[in-house]
Amino acid sequence: MSGPAGLWTILARAAAQPGARPAVIEGERTRSYAELAARVSARAAEWRARGLVPGERVAILDWNTGTFLESYFAAAHAGAILCPLNHRLAVPELLEILRDAEVRLLIAARGFGEPVAELRPRAEGLRHVLWSEDEPAPGSAPPVPVAPDDPAQLYYTSGTTGRSKGVVLTHRNVATHAEWAVRELALSATDRWGHFAPMFHLADAWATFALTLVGGLHVMQPRFEAEQTIATIERERVTLTNLVPTMLKRLVESPAARRARFASLRLVLSGGAPIAPALVRQVLDVLGCEYAQTYGMTETSPYLTLGLLPEALRRLPPEELLRLRARTGRPFGEIQLEVVDAADRPVPADDRTVGEIRVRGPTVTPGYWNRPEETAHALRGGWLYTGDLAVLDAHGLVNIVDRRKDMILSGGENVYSTEVEHALHEHPAVLEAAVFGLPDELYGESVNAAVVLRSGCTASAAELVAFCRAHIAGYKVPRTVEFLAELPKTGSGKISKHLLRSTRMPS
Repeated sequence: MSGPAGLWTILARAAAQPGARPAVIEGERTRSYAELAARVSARAAEWRARGLVPGERVAILDWNTGTFLESYFAAAHAGAILCPLNHRLAVPELLEILRDAEVRLLIAARGFGEPVAELRPRAEGLRHVLWSEDEPAPGSAPPVPVAPDDPAQLYYTSGTTGRSKGVVLTHRNVATHAEWAVRELALSATDRWGHFAPMFHLADAWATFALTLVGGLHVMQPRFEAEQTIATIERERVTLTNLVPTMLKRLVESPAARRARFASLRLVLSGGAPIAPALVRQVLDVLGCEYAQTYGMTETSPYLTLGLLPEALRRLPPEELLRLRARTGRPFGEIQLEVVDAADRPVPADDRTVGEIRVRGPTVTPGYWNRPEETAHALRGGWLYTGDLAVLDAHGLVNIVDRRKDMILSGGENVYSTEVEHALHEHPAVLEAAVFGLPDELYGESVNAAVVLRSGCTASAAELVAFCRAHIAGYKVPRTVEFLAELPKTGSGKISKHLLRSTRMPS
């Protein structure tokens, strides 16, 4: 990355290319890169006219809209720090973020008028609220100079383990990730990205910069809904997108998927949570395009691994190839990744020895907003310790077995929740499954499952327990199976095991 205004230069270069290259499709409206750059400059000028100074925080509470896309670049243009807000949070949670980040300007969709009315008088320091549906005031201003390591964005974690904390990403973090993504995914000006996952989350937000870097087309859809997403892919000839596994499951299970051709799709990525091999098989069968699992964190901009296999492994037999596709993948870009034991020694590449993933590189956060102790705990000796437990195989492929906090210690044995979930997903009646531990007087922790069944299917708890017992060791089999209409989700669409645990803890 180079230039006087950090991430803004990515858009400036795209707008300077000859021809009226289309940048954004939003419903019936298409805007060129030149128009997009002009609107971004106008927004930045309007913010600065209202007193915003470089380094201050701008929050946005919106669906996936053109305004959201523009705000990512407008913040960079103004030298401000964009703080995307999870619109599923309750008012007290949003208020905590606005106060912690000391937000000066809030951009919000009018559909969030009620929570904004509650937040406005209680968020000390909040000076202005602008509605995302309003056109930017006419005007322009030169971009504010920034340094590569100046903060560009401030993402608050979903809070599934307690109080949210702000993750700082710099201009260098975000721009480097965009450059790596272009190379790793072979992005080009002919690509059309479907913004289906929420733009307040890095499952989708990274593509704002990577697609703009190559002059690709941004296809906006306010929120994910399976049938609407399929229709958008077909109508706008979307070539690639990223969905969390719960969204991907709903997409391929939709009746509309059986009628669609998906002829434009060349690649579908999944990330945000481990994916069951059974779902990978279904994705390949239904979508008929390349598929790759990803793994990453907000703290790493986000990708750390990518499941696109090297050419040598693509010649393996189909079943072995499917097994490898369902793994977490190889290191992304130039990230340095190790799987280490409790003494920080690399574990053997035997696909059995479990260790913690630690990483370092230019896409790793400098730390948490106003949290020096938590920053020091996560970043030690130049490495970010992820809290994710994984194994490494002879091909150099990583496979996550669990989050450290989600591992269940039952009767002295480690039970990795993802392994049990994969077994449950093999049952033809299971749509979604989450496995979690609860306190147990005899075993320390017991294995428990919450399950959503496919529409029109039936299964009993005893049947699923017996099914698991035929596929995994007895100590890993769920002691209880609870049937739910829907699993609780975070704003990004990931299953909230924290909520499942906390609402079932003994009083």
